[in-house]
Amino acid sequence: MRFHRLLLLTLLSVLAACSTAAPPTAAPTSALAAPSPVVAPSPTSLSSEDALMATIAAGTTPTATASIVAPTAIPTITLGPTAVAKPLAEGWWDSAVCYEVFIRSFSDSDGNGIGDINGLIQRLDYINDGDSATKKDLGAPCIWLMPVAQAASYHGYDTTDYNTVSKDYGTNEDFKRLIAEAHKRGISVIIDLVLNHVSIQHPWFQDALNNPNSPYHDWFIWSPIDPGYRGPWGQQVWYRAPGRNEYYYAIFWEGMPDLNYRNPAVTAEAEKISAFWLNEMGVAGFRLDAIKHVVENGNEQENTRETHAWIREYASFLHTTKSDVFTVGEIFGGRPGVLDDYYPDQLDTYFEFAIGEGILNAARSGDARDFLRPAAAAYDRLPYQRYAPFLTNHDQERAMTTLGGEAGRARIAAVALLTIPGLPFIYYGEEIGMTGTQPDERLRTPMQWSNEKGGGFTTGQAWEGFQSDLAAVNVALQDDDPNSLLNLYRTLIQLHTSIPALAHGSFTTIETMGAPSVAAFIRRSGDSMVVVVLNFGTQPVDGATISAVASDLEPGTYRLTALLGDAQSADLVVGPGGAIANSAPLLRLAPQTGYIFRLNS
Repeated sequence: MRFHRLLLLTLLSVLAACSTAAPPTAAPTSALAAPSPVVAPSPTSLSSEDALMATIAAGTTPTATASIVAPTAIPTITLGPTAVAKPLAEGWWDSAVCYEVFIRSFSDSDGNGIGDINGLIQRLDYINDGDSATKKDLGAPCIWLMPVAQAASYHGYDTTDYNTVSKDYGTNEDFKRLIAEAHKRGISVIIDLVLNHVSIQHPWFQDALNNPNSPYHDWFIWSPIDPGYRGPWGQQVWYRAPGRNEYYYAIFWEGMPDLNYRNPAVTAEAEKISAFWLNEMGVAGFRLDAIKHVVENGNEQENTRETHAWIREYASFLHTTKSDVFTVGEIFGGRPGVLDDYYPDQLDTYFEFAIGEGILNAARSGDARDFLRPAAAAYDRLPYQRYAPFLTNHDQERAMTTLGGEAGRARIAAVALLTIPGLPFIYYGEEIGMTGTQPDERLRTPMQWSNEKGGGFTTGQAWEGFQSDLAAVNVALQDDDPNSLLNLYRTLIQLHTSIPALAHGSFTTIETMGAPSVAAFIRRSGDSMVVVVLNFGTQPVDGATISAVASDLEPGTYRLTALLGDAQSADLVVGPGGAIANSAPLLRLAPQTGYIFRLNS
């Protein structure tokens, strides 16, 4: 009998899905425009036993009730075939370093205390002036902007209008001018695109709440009962809808309801929004926020097979729309194992969290193995260097705070980050050693340009107070100091972007005998070859020897030319198969110092 009831439920769901009208043409998102009418199936009243069977089939546990309303059946997502991993097509990303900017905190052009697009334009030459001969810019050829669209909160991750630039930042025309000015300097701009959820204030959700016949109801995820399960980190995810006898799903908090990507109309709208930013606004690509949560499968709320299938189709759409689009996905905590299923044919690259953690751990402990293990694991297990390492980002305690404010630790961490494989990202202010810890607003404080009133950020009252170390940590103080952290970052970024071996070369670790604080590795791309040596320890290391069973170097004697660091060096002798036998090319390694040498045969 129960089997028959479950079979009946399945047939009802199929019939309901067949009766749903074709997806509407997506309307402009700058204002509420109703899509073509969607004919919803009639509610089906179920007995308590049938309701239990339906709920079990859906993977949830019901509360006691005499009857429930069967949810509208939405088409499932077709899972794609297995693909073969391949490298990305050649593009600007091959040698890039990306600089993360929170516009609100970067530069204020009008004195209202809030950073804006025009302020960012005024500071573009700090990031990259477009002239490789100058040394006063960072030289970063890529900017990642945290959310720029109109939103309910200061951070921008709860969108209320996808197609309109936040009024705090400027206008759509201002943004287009930013893109034009960035292109003059050889800068590609990617933006944070938040597709998983919207603000509870978004017109779509408000219409779904207040209009009994809203065509947007099925753009969100509803339940006539509280399913009772919680989110991946133990949080509440189901919330009673105001004024309605049903619950909506929101994985982050009640103010950000999740969109329902099992509904083709929602996917069509996401594609339209993406095309708008690529074609009309001129961005080079997207950082996809919270991408692992896009499609839920009952109480399976992250990394679902349906999410992988959806990303695959979405990425295909993006590349059809703009052949050289670039995407980077945020899978919080991403590392080998976690990221494996996101390759080979979904987004272009993903943030790799373990490397940054390892770098910071090594800088604090002085043990190079803390760095080498995650760096080698990512290179060995993630295909074609399609990952993005970083120290910290806008959601994490700033690197300098984690490092206890010690400049030596920050310097060795910078060298490690910008010499390993992958596309490195730098959080604004990291290059001068800005500090910050929770709450979130204190992780995103205004850029510290100078010690003058307003910190060089604004002529007014900054939206958020500066860190207490403003007088000692600012751009003006470090700008002309050749030994400053800022100028180290300038040097490293310019080396990374100009030397193919550092940008995308192979990665071969070298054993360092009797020196646990030292990491050494070879990077090679064709005739471009470098050896990198990092001393994470607080003591100098004398006469360290290096060895390797094999490498991708041809046999011979190589002369070492210093690109970074002033250590005296001897020749490096390489035997058959690229073997290196107890060579001692460096006479002394200074504490917490990194060295880069070009290999000349």
